[in-house]
Amino acid sequence: MNEHDSERIAGLLESRGYRSAPTPEEADLVVLQTCAIRESADNRLYGALGALKRSKTERPQLRIAVGGCLAQKDGQGVLERAPWVDAAFGTFAVAELPGLLDRRERTGAAASDFRERAEVYPSALPARRARPFQAWVAVSVGCDNACTFCIVPRVRGGQVSRPMDDILSEIRALVADGVVEVCLLGQNVNTYGRDREGRPMFAGLLRSLDGIEGLRRARFTSPHPHDFTADVMEAMAGSAVVCEHIHFPLQSGSDPVLRRMRRSYGAGRYMGLLGRIREAVPGIAVSTDVIVGFPGETEEDFGRTLGVVEEARFDSAFTFRYSVREGTPAATMPDQVPAEVVAERFARLVDLQERISLERNREMVGRSVEVLIEGPSKKDPRRVAGRTRTNKLVHLTAGGSPAGRLVEVVVTGAHPHHLDGRPGGRIG
Repeated sequence: MNEHDSERIAGLLESRGYRSAPTPEEADLVVLQTCAIRESADNRLYGALGALKRSKTERPQLRIAVGGCLAQKDGQGVLERAPWVDAAFGTFAVAELPGLLDRRERTGAAASDFRERAEVYPSALPARRARPFQAWVAVSVGCDNACTFCIVPRVRGGQVSRPMDDILSEIRALVADGVVEVCLLGQNVNTYGRDREGRPMFAGLLRSLDGIEGLRRARFTSPHPHDFTADVMEAMAGSAVVCEHIHFPLQSGSDPVLRRMRRSYGAGRYMGLLGRIREAVPGIAVSTDVIVGFPGETEEDFGRTLGVVEEARFDSAFTFRYSVREGTPAATMPDQVPAEVVAERFARLVDLQERISLERNREMVGRSVEVLIEGPSKKDPRRVAGRTRTNKLVHLTAGGSPAGRLVEVVVTGAHPHHLDGRPGGRIG
């Protein structure tokens, strides 16, 4: 969601005559778009602002703006801790940034906006996309869940869904502009529409995507297992556009920990849903989130998590050390797990998932798969990189495969985090 907002910020600024600077040292304006999920984000923000203070001392004309979830959380505290910041804006005030910069020039004082609701839906704003053939599409903002570790409802508010016609119109316009793949965004994407119609409309939205001529791929993130329904599974299975990949957050394999997290499901129900998804969409790849060291987590609890990860055989996992966030119920829970214990458990989990990811990827060797080329490989400029429909990263020889092209690729090698391949032909 922050990447989506960053594209909107860039689009807004370009509509006002700005252009992207090659380096921060050459910039007239630096915008820091922030996340608040983990405590490390605070340290990174104020560390970056400390470095920018030196730049501003040398170049007083430099303008610095801070936006996003940390700005919404800290409010005026951003300007109090870093008075050299020129503008600060929260998650509901993305559209106000140009006006805040204008106000800063008129008054000579820092300008801020931390409103509690948005008057302009982010997707109504212009965007500068990172890749012209891929696009984020927000279907809703905010979340109505109450996970005890999460600050998102506080900084992004309750769920607000867009009209389906607006979403489909945006996707049609994107396709007309050269987009072949979209990713639908929502804090709890599968409850899309519940705040509009009193029931989720997500399955209907997925079914509608096949009617958009020229759209080749669609993804979505992130669903909540508690709200994942059979009609969504059926819509995924019946769609030619929706990719065979799902991000399905587990968080913990221990029922007592899941209850303290207020996740509204147990490990057994999670595994049952995962089995039904795999049955409905054969060959689907599954990624997940796992938090290690949640307050009160015992070695037995962690052992249950390892057991579920072993059984689930995720293709990949985003693994996190639990991070205290002030303002969340978990922050004041007893039995906070010592950092050294969390680190040791985290290492075990990563080792397990690395092994499973490698085993899953080795199953792909020799297969022919469709890959959307995304651009030069970051590992080797002589190669290009792209993604399969199952969201696996593939590195292959560059020969005649420009970014945005769909190509057939034969998988020749496997690693925990990517595949190697050779071009097998053009698809589109």
